Order: sequence, then C-alpha cells, then structure tokens
Amino acid sequence: MPIALWALTISAFAIGTTEFVIMGLLPEVAANLGVSLSSAGLLVTGYALGVFVGAPLVTATTGRLPRKTLLMALMVVFVIGNLACAVAPGYATLMIGRVVASFAHGAFFGVGSVVATSLVPKDKQASAIALMFTGLTVANVLGVPFGTWLGQMYGWRATFWAVTAIGVVALAATGLLVPRSQGGEEADFGRELRVLARPQVMLGLAMTVLGFGGVFAAFTYIAPILTDISGFPPAAVSPILLLFGLGLVIGNLLGGKLADKKLMATLIGSMVALAAVLVLFGLTNEHKIASIIGVGLMGMAAFATVPPLQMRVLEKATGAPNLASSANIAAFNLGNAAGAWLGGLTIDHGPGLHAVPYVAALLPITGIAVALVSWKMDGKSAGARAAQGAEAC
Repeated sequence: MPIALWALTISAFAIGTTEFVIMGLLPEVAANLGVSLSSAGLLVTGYALGVFVGAPLVTATTGRLPRKTLLMALMVVFVIGNLACAVAPGYATLMIGRVVASFAHGAFFGVGSVVATSLVPKDKQASAIALMFTGLTVANVLGVPFGTWLGQMYGWRATFWAVTAIGVVALAATGLLVPRSQGGEEADFGRELRVLARPQVMLGLAMTVLGFGGVFAAFTYIAPILTDISGFPPAAVSPILLLFGLGLVIGNLLGGKLADKKLMATLIGSMVALAAVLVLFGLTNEHKIASIIGVGLMGMAAFATVPPLQMRVLEKATGAPNLASSANIAAFNLGNAAGAWLGGLTIDHGPGLHAVPYVAALLPITGIAVALVSWKMDGKSAGARAAQGAEAC
C-alpha cells in the first residue's frame, strides 16, 4: 500500500483515541466534575453531533482547498480542541473542547477516504479505506487502554494532554507523507446535494446511522456495565478495552477484504453479526469470562461494518465523492450520538443498565431491514437495465 495511507492511519489513530477514550473515563469525569453518569455520557453525544454537523459543513466550505492543505488544517483544529479539553476547568468548557475537536473528525475521514481510494486500483479501494480506519482500531488497542489507565492514574486531563501530543505527531506525518498531487476540485455544492438526495445514497446513510447507533448505545456505557454488572474492579476496564480494540482491528481488516469481493453480502452479514453479539453480550455479561469474550466480539462485529458501509455510499454517490464520504462519516456519528442518548435514556428512564445491550441490538436489526430494501432496489435497477438492453437489440 502507498506510504501516504500510513499518514492517514496515524491521523486516524489520534482521532480515534480522543473519540473513544472518553468511554473508559466516564466514571472519573463524572466524579471529578460533579455530574451524573448520563450527563458525562453526553460528552460522547456532543462530540458525535459535532462530527455530524461539521463533516458536511466543513467539506462544503473547503472544497476548493488542496486536499493535503485541508487535511493539515483539520489536524490543527483537532490539536486546538484537545488542548482545550486538557485545560478545561469545568463540564461546559470540556464539552466545548470536545465539539471543537469533533469538527476535524468527519471532514478528515471523508476527504481521507477519497484520497485513500484514489491511491489504489479499484479492486483494492475497500481495503485502502480499511487500512486508514485501522488507525481507529489501533487507537482502541493502544490509545484507549493507555489513555484510560493514564486518566485513572493521573486524572482525565492527563489523557487529553497525551492526545494533544499525538495530534501534533499526526500533523507532522500528514505534512511529510501525503502527496500534494491530491488536489482539490471545483465543487458544485448544489449538484453534490442532489447526488446525496438519491434514494440509494439516503438508504446507505440510514444503514450507517442504525449500525453504529447499536455499537455506541452499548459501548458508551461499557465501563459501568463491566464494573456494576460483570463485577470487575475499575482497574480491569483498561485491559478489557484492549480486547475490544483487538476485535476492531480484526473486524475492520476482514470487513475490507470481504467487501472488495461481495459488498452487500458483507454489509448485511456484518450487521447480522453485530445484532447477535449485542444480544449475546446482554445475556452473558453477568459472567466475567463471557463478558470479556463478548467485548472482543463486539469490537470485531462493530468495525466489520465500517468498510462496506463507507464503500456502499461512495459507490452510490458517483459525482460527489468528498461530500458523500463526509456525509457518511457524519452518519456514523449521528448513530454514535443517537446510540449514546438511547443508552442513557434506557438507564435513567427505562429498564436500566442491564437492558442497554438489548436496546442497542434493535438498531442494527432495523439496519438489516433497510439494507435488504436497498439490495432489492439494486436488483430492480439491474433488471430494468437488462430490459432496456434487450429492447435496443
């Protein structure tokens, strides 16, 4: 794979660390700032909504910038946002810092996905996206467990200082390794919006929201589930999250390889696996060994969906690659926000923490239904084209 992909991977590692590490630190943040666990969980929702708003907005307003320049500018915003988190005196300031950092997230992965696919042959494009997103998965293997340990030992602000430093390294890597030949294009925003309005693109975005909504409904509250239900001490959360990260790496690479061969079959199969794992986790998380295995399987199933979901939208949004890719990153994070909110609602006003995995499973189950509708539409389109070809003959 081209070396430029590794620069994107390093940046993805930085972004993934700041996105996911907060889950392991929710109890510490809540206790330190004097807020409830569900209020601390809104730091996940706030970040995700920032990505949802920022991804298409930033992409639409920066379409004329060379892609390398844009990627570097986004990493500068990322560093500023995490620095604000590190020095935040209270909950409101921490939320603002999270939102600022989130504005870099969606556009970076959106533009980065386009750059990644442009660097490789067509039959390797899903794998190229998977390699970039490996940065997110490795963040969960290394960045999140280390960040969780660092925050538990030295306070959660120490974690954000570390993430800020990683962001500086990622900025330097982008400047050194991403080629300048990846330039911007003249953007017709109205035309790109019309592309996004295509039914198949909208269905693809809906699949993304539902799939990752299920992941985050459960994963946002993984620390209290492991401590309050599974019975682990807080110090055990970090090494267990390491297994989640290993699952992400395996699932992401496997999803990319399979999606290069059979895109829709991989997409639907990965969502079925995700729903099944969430239900299984809910059934077994009172048992320590079973809950550890469940966390690893949850990570594997979660990121097996990422390459096929991203490729599905890019495939159906020909003519608007930058905006479509960023919109799908926004959809991932709308799912994150909705999932975190739904999990908190289940805890505060529903059956409680023990029911969160079951509620989470309902979202990818709905996503499977949407995917089947979209796949059926593919068949109808292919049949219509065949009929037109026959008439022409």
